[in-house]
Amino acid sequence: MSNVMSNDGLDLIFRNARTHNAWLDKPVEDALLRQVYDLAKMGPTSANMCPMRIVFVKSREAKERLKPALDAGNVDKTMAAPVTAILGMDIHFFEQLPKLFPHADAKVWFKDLPDNVLEYIALRNSSLQGAYFLLAARALRLDCGPISGFDNARVHEAFFAGPTIKSNFLCTLR
Repeated sequence: MSNVMSNDGLDLIFRNARTHNAWLDKPVEDALLRQVYDLAKMGPTSANMCPMRIVFVKSREAKERLKPALDAGNVDKTMAAPVTAILGMDIHFFEQLPKLFPHADAKVWFKDLPDNVLEYIALRNSSLQGAYFLLAARALRLDCGPISGFDNARVHEAFFAGPTIKSNFLCTLR
């Protein structure tokens, strides 16, 4: 690569990108969230897999469904955030590999593995995608507050139907 990001760009996505805990009462438009996702999904993963699934929690009703899953220290800042992204993972990510990795039959590499192995692979790659999500959000001038202090089972029950999607972490945004 011959081009290097400017110091301003590096400041924006790394040096001045500390975890935020206080939020402006200003909405985040769906179009901006789509831009963040469209950038994040392009980051490299194993075999181009895309296990990350995102639910954007914006409404008062959705925030109230999320609230019981939060550790006590995360309630106020999460309720105050304009958006909380639930970054999840699909442990049956291999179903999309014929489209995402068409030059090889990558689906056969994973489809017969036990769910606990698939979950481990999905966790690793959805975490990579989650990091790309934070970098994309920062690049588009959103502040981020990643959160791991929550009850995964409660988040699953409140936001994900079916057995193959599981939560990884939360990220508040503005």
